[in-house]
Amino acid sequence: MATRSVSAVSHISTIRDTNPIPSSSAAFETPVHPLRQKQTSDPTTPSILPISLPAATLRPLAFRTFTKKHSLTLTSSALQIIATFIGTHCGSGWREEGLAEKVLDEAAKAWKKNASSVIIPGEGSELADILQNIARCMVGGRIVHQRAPSRHNNPVQDQGYSNALLARPGGLSRDDSQQSLGLTSLDLEDNDEDLRAQSPRPWLRVVDAFDQPRLTYNATQKMFEVVRKRASLLPDPSSRMALLRDRYNIVHQRLMRNEAFQTSAVALSHSKSLQRSSSELVMPQQAYKLTPIANLLGRSGSTHVLLGLLGTSPTGDLILSDLTGSIALDLHHARPVPEDGAWFTPGMIVLAEGLYEEEGTVVGPGLAGDGGVGGTIGGIFHVASVGGPPCERREVTLGVTDTVKGDNTVAAGGFGWTDFLGVGSERASGSMMRNLEKRVLGKHQLAFRSQGRSRVIILGEVNLDNSKTLAALKQVLGVYALEEAEQTPMAFVLIGNFTRYAVLAGGGSGGSIEYKEYFDSLASVLSDHPTMLEDSTFVFVPGDNDPWASAFSAGATAVLPKRGLPEMYTSRVKRAFATANSEAKRPTNQKLGGEAIWATNPSRLTMFGPSQEMVIFRDDLSGRLRRKALRFEAVAEPDSPDATADRAPINGRGATGQEDVEIDGAIESAESLVPTARGQETTPTSIPSDLHAARKLVKTMLDQGYLSPFPLTDRPVLWDFGGSLSLYPLPTALVLMDPEAPPFALTYEGCHAMNPGPLVAQGKRGVAQWIEYDTRTRKGKMRDVRF
Repeated sequence: MATRSVSAVSHISTIRDTNPIPSSSAAFETPVHPLRQKQTSDPTTPSILPISLPAATLRPLAFRTFTKKHSLTLTSSALQIIATFIGTHCGSGWREEGLAEKVLDEAAKAWKKNASSVIIPGEGSELADILQNIARCMVGGRIVHQRAPSRHNNPVQDQGYSNALLARPGGLSRDDSQQSLGLTSLDLEDNDEDLRAQSPRPWLRVVDAFDQPRLTYNATQKMFEVVRKRASLLPDPSSRMALLRDRYNIVHQRLMRNEAFQTSAVALSHSKSLQRSSSELVMPQQAYKLTPIANLLGRSGSTHVLLGLLGTSPTGDLILSDLTGSIALDLHHARPVPEDGAWFTPGMIVLAEGLYEEEGTVVGPGLAGDGGVGGTIGGIFHVASVGGPPCERREVTLGVTDTVKGDNTVAAGGFGWTDFLGVGSERASGSMMRNLEKRVLGKHQLAFRSQGRSRVIILGEVNLDNSKTLAALKQVLGVYALEEAEQTPMAFVLIGNFTRYAVLAGGGSGGSIEYKEYFDSLASVLSDHPTMLEDSTFVFVPGDNDPWASAFSAGATAVLPKRGLPEMYTSRVKRAFATANSEAKRPTNQKLGGEAIWATNPSRLTMFGPSQEMVIFRDDLSGRLRRKALRFEAVAEPDSPDATADRAPINGRGATGQEDVEIDGAIESAESLVPTARGQETTPTSIPSDLHAARKLVKTMLDQGYLSPFPLTDRPVLWDFGGSLSLYPLPTALVLMDPEAPPFALTYEGCHAMNPGPLVAQGKRGVAQWIEYDTRTRKGKMRDVRF
């Protein structure tokens, strides 16, 4: 026994010699206070010995990477900063091991995603921030791309940055989406089955008008730049001029890229060899050339094509203005192109072709000078034809081509590097987001059960002070409540006016308390359908009768953009969503519940970053266009073919202007719309009046590329936030909620335009109507139900 004790003690003594940590148990060697031992660095990690790298030595490699490969220009100061960075972090292996080339390539990619300038200066913090972010991703002189732990919540992994914004795809901010390094390292193939079973709702994001990036077009460098000046509700007068100048410059550069305004060198080479047949002269089609208004001086009797803003002079005459001056117009013999196919009102940018006649004095003497620059020039421009600027498809603007490798669409040219909405640019994440969209919305067996989740339900003119509207809304929600839980639409868009009168201004009966009670009634209706509150996003877009603007406008034209509804009126609706989410039984890994978003007017919905964009706008457009439109005298039909013009109309399309309008076949059953086949020659007299009015409205708005093409005195706009009304590039879907226009759903130049009309159909007793938009097909269809 004594021998065993001695051997045990000697064994414990041996263990204590090997482990110096004191123990509270001699038998099990348990430490009294467990200590965290310091981890030593991995001996396999290579160490970098900094060197002094001259900028002249790095210049050839930097030139090949930045200039030849990425079309960027390095200044001397920027080259010196990059050379110091590479010498510090790459050491002597910058050339032999190819470390410098990878760093330069990543820096160039990050700069193109971050900034819009092609010249990289050494001053400022942009380049220093990019190099600092690259340094965080470097180990042993090499850039290491870390894979995101969860691909469901990380659509574009921001390598080396904070993961705080990776909770859901909609949480990615503009800077984070533009600064991700190693974007091409995102691999979606190994988790393809999970993506097919995903709901598209996490990729939905609502962009308010006041949150959009403020961009201005630089006509000199032909690029969009971020406005650094702080926005204000009461800016100086220069902001008003900047708003109008940007509208003109965007339309002008759009025309310069149109084929009808580009001179072909091949056509010019053959123009000298004209042949005269028996009775006609064979001439090649000529390209149009825009003439600045100031250049009309001294060219009396000549024909020109002008691009300018229609307006009214202080004397009441109709004038056309561009960046160089203004001129009085004579529209007595003008012919609109197309005939009765678009609206023309003051405040619109139009193309005018005609004859200039010079006079000795200025029209309206004493009110302007005749210098020709910045004032009204002398003479009159006799307009022969007037038309809107031709529209440009979204793919052309963003540079998305159909040249594909496999199934991946690539982007090149255009404004692909510009982030218009703060969700990422087309070149940065467009191709990857489209691949992700195909997997989530693709026609797979796993996704077939939840195809209904890709729908967006759009309801217009939801007047909560009307009992019929609440009954109709309850019936519409009941239609989707009968569907399976996997078929619940991902979003419901409710568009105002939410009251028929401006209640806060004393209109109708009631006041602020009654207005809140209307939304309390809405909350009770929504609470009857908790399934949709748990799994859908409800977006509320106000109208002119809603606060706060209606408190002083009394329901008249208010300033745009308009902020969302105040929180004091919507507390009960938010409580209904919170209650439904707390009582919902969903998996622990699914934390995304239903939500109510009080958006601005206008507002935008984006799906999968820059892949899909829907613009939602509430305004009485048709009535304002009818009141302000220019009237043209009827032109007699030509008696012979020789009386027709030799050149095509100035809008670059046929006489009817309807070739690019495609009617969705899903609305053939609608009583007010009778669609025609695409490409069929139609005239305004051979189609229903409702369809003609819809086409006329859509063509006018999309050709103008602006949601409010009216004088600022008729439709006020916040000057610093006027860019939020721009329709450039064209969205994939446009919702024009106009109660005075007929409901429609049609496609023009790749943009699907819709008007749901009032929720309670006019002229139909007990019928609720709305639009069901499918993000998979990018088409909308009219639906109705009796209540």
